[in-house]
Amino acid sequence: MQEHNDVSMISVEEAFKLVKDNITPNEKKTLIEVHNSLGYVLSLDVFSPINMPPFRQSAMDGYALNLHNKSNYKIIGEVKAGDEYQPILNKGEAVRIFTGSAVPKTANTVVMQEKVTVKGIHLSINNTISKNKNIRPLGEQVKEGALALKKGTKLTSAAIGFLLALGIYEVSVYDKPKIGIITTGNELVEAGQKLTYGKIYESNSGMLQNGLKALGFSKVTVSKIKDDYQTTLKSLEKIISKNDMVLISGGISVGDYDFVGKALLEIGTQQIFYKVKQKPGKPLFFGKLNSKPVFALPGNPASALSNFYIYVHPALERLSGNINFSINKGIAILDSDFIKKGDRAQFLKAHHENGKVTILDGQSSAMLHTFATANVLVYTPCNINDYVKGDTVQIIHLPT
Repeated sequence: MQEHNDVSMISVEEAFKLVKDNITPNEKKTLIEVHNSLGYVLSLDVFSPINMPPFRQSAMDGYALNLHNKSNYKIIGEVKAGDEYQPILNKGEAVRIFTGSAVPKTANTVVMQEKVTVKGIHLSINNTISKNKNIRPLGEQVKEGALALKKGTKLTSAAIGFLLALGIYEVSVYDKPKIGIITTGNELVEAGQKLTYGKIYESNSGMLQNGLKALGFSKVTVSKIKDDYQTTLKSLEKIISKNDMVLISGGISVGDYDFVGKALLEIGTQQIFYKVKQKPGKPLFFGKLNSKPVFALPGNPASALSNFYIYVHPALERLSGNINFSINKGIAILDSDFIKKGDRAQFLKAHHENGKVTILDGQSSAMLHTFATANVLVYTPCNINDYVKGDTVQIIHLPT
């Protein structure tokens, strides 16, 4: 693996741009029922097959009128939501109408029920009214044949509701990527097994798998590789070939038993960068093999999770067609003094509430207990070390 000393490490900004520039949407597309499309991204423009609303629609409970120059009207009927009944109103006539109901073609306004007095079939207007009030025009929301949602739109619950309201049953989307998670380390044992001396429980695969699930990515497989070069070599090539993206946990540093970096290069992986001037998570590798993105994350859990949120999540969104995705950033007021040590940028676990942010204790790259209670990361760039209470800092909201 190409080595980088601290001087030649790339910046956070460079790393982020290189990830963005080297990820293109998955070419695999699929038709999916709109009901099941949450989190997918449209691979084609969607045009409305109907006018929405498909008829002039009442925006209020009240009375539809054919206006005349008097304040008194005769009520000749009623139109409920869903009725196909289309009464003909002469001037001075009205019908009782409800929100969502079709406004008769011969009515030219709807008056709220609170603004009229009704006695039997006689209605009197208490206020001055004008034409076309409280009527949603035909095609007000979208007209038949017009662009409803653009290619690249991520389907939220609101977007799904909109498509269903147009009568659209299925849409073309970018397929969700298949993601392979690889963990390395002879010292790792599964939770539930006996912990013998020198071993630790493996947590990164479950952490990453559930992180992916929370972001809407469920096509995930987990593989475990022992610290053996030939095994690492064969396993990497096989797993990358079966997935659209691979996340590797551990084995990326320069220790005698860190084989991942060397093996990735031997199987032909293009190294885009290795090592970022940041804390935690300096030994981050990003590359591609046969156009498939590969991230080798540090083995320390907090380092791996920071890099997952900062680099892997945006890469996955772009791979899934959401090319306009950006990390949810903001600003907040620091509620205590803080001194950053060293010249690397830092991502600090913190808690944000009511515009103020508290940097939490326990920032070690090996510690997850602080991450478990954090809801943001505070980003401190390389060139600023001293912070005082009341300073404005940049925060990155963690998905919850």
